[in-house]
Amino acid sequence: MKIAISYPPLTGAGSPMLTQNRQFQWYHAPSYIYPVVPACAATLLAQDGFDVLWWDGITNKWTWDQFAQRVQAQQPDLIAFETKTPVVRQHWQIVDRVKRLAPQCQTALMGDHVTALPLETMENSAVDYVITGGDYDFSLLALARHLRAGFPLPPGIYYRDGEAVRDTGHFRLEHDLNDLPFVDRSLTQAHLYGEKWKKRTPFFYTMAGRDCPWGRCTFCAWTVLYPRFRSCRPEHLLDEIGFLIEEHGAREIFDDTGTFPAGGWLRRFCQGMIERGYNRELLFSCNMRYGYVGQPDLLDLMKRAGFRKLKMGLESANQATLDRLNKGITVEQIIEDSRLISAAGLDIHLTVMAGYPWETRDDAQRTVDLARELMARGHAEMLQSTVVVPYPGTPLHAQAVEHNWFHPGFDPLDYERYDMREPVLAVPDMTPAEVMTLSAQVYGSFLTPRFVWRNLRRIRSWEDLDYVWRGAKAVAGHLRDFLNSRGRRG
Repeated sequence: MKIAISYPPLTGAGSPMLTQNRQFQWYHAPSYIYPVVPACAATLLAQDGFDVLWWDGITNKWTWDQFAQRVQAQQPDLIAFETKTPVVRQHWQIVDRVKRLAPQCQTALMGDHVTALPLETMENSAVDYVITGGDYDFSLLALARHLRAGFPLPPGIYYRDGEAVRDTGHFRLEHDLNDLPFVDRSLTQAHLYGEKWKKRTPFFYTMAGRDCPWGRCTFCAWTVLYPRFRSCRPEHLLDEIGFLIEEHGAREIFDDTGTFPAGGWLRRFCQGMIERGYNRELLFSCNMRYGYVGQPDLLDLMKRAGFRKLKMGLESANQATLDRLNKGITVEQIIEDSRLISAAGLDIHLTVMAGYPWETRDDAQRTVDLARELMARGHAEMLQSTVVVPYPGTPLHAQAVEHNWFHPGFDPLDYERYDMREPVLAVPDMTPAEVMTLSAQVYGSFLTPRFVWRNLRRIRSWEDLDYVWRGAKAVAGHLRDFLNSRGRRG
């Protein structure tokens, strides 16, 4: 039985940042996150005897004709697509086109949007299955076994029964992540991902947990997929890192868990990295939360264990906004933790957002100023700015509908416009163009003399120089993304 896991080519203003992404955006300078969960699905399916096709048309820059030729030539029995709000209608159309190219092919859609609104997709497309929940590696394997041998469908599947749509109940996150095999990196073309993140090659992604132990931020679409947090044992991740070093020569890893496990788990992991000598073999980075690693002794341990960078969500410099987002942190924690983390020799990648419907222009400027100040002080090494997007299924979306925070005349069902090329939500004293300009201004932090001089002084090798050069190109691309946006033109 032949199964394809696919990201078909999409039409839009640049390259779609879709694969395993918590926020969607069209990029002029392409960026590809390795989709660990779909890659786990491919590995599980291959180990179970299925003929697996890994078709990432976005990363491989296929045209539609190139994708269609593969469908016609291979005639897969099942194709699974990961989707997200801004492109879900494109995927509905793609499902219909695939069925014309391969009439016997079954199709499945998965991701946070269809998890929040599964019936919508069943009613608006010819898709055969909607896989809800975030464990679509285990669920896709169970679906394939159902199609091959009649095994029962797992919880969380929507399917067609003649003209009716039925489901198998609410999805469950009962799977033990320690049971997952090490991902087949060759099958899933792992070398194509991570261009912006890597400082050394070979570079790989891992994912120790699903997804965040806090899991309460009102804007996060992945709380829809993972309403509760799970992780593998630190020893399991260490074994995978050892495998990546031995089998693939890994020299750098980024763990894409929404927030890397902290506390005793993190200390065991760091001690294992040191004891096994992996800290001498590679650099390690991850997503992290403010308030989780603010102890100097832990930060020193992380540095000795080979940690290079922590991606941290600042989001806003206004405490009232952090409280409304249910971030569970304070502005003072952000400032102090940034100081401690940088003092330990670890880099910080900040994320900030603009376009909150309750913030004033001065509030928004305060966030820009704090991000720039942290960068200027050397308490952050990289940052990214995004526009607030209330994805369906999140508390923020429900609040936006309840309080009518959308721009006048904006239809909340116009999903294509949730693509970060314009503010979805109205800001009382700012135009859409001003919100987009403010987001672009955040990237001005890279142009201050203090920041430029500090980074030039850190260059010690060709890999350092290459990293700085790629970062500069990414910043230029982000500026172009915001300044050429719909909101800017509007």
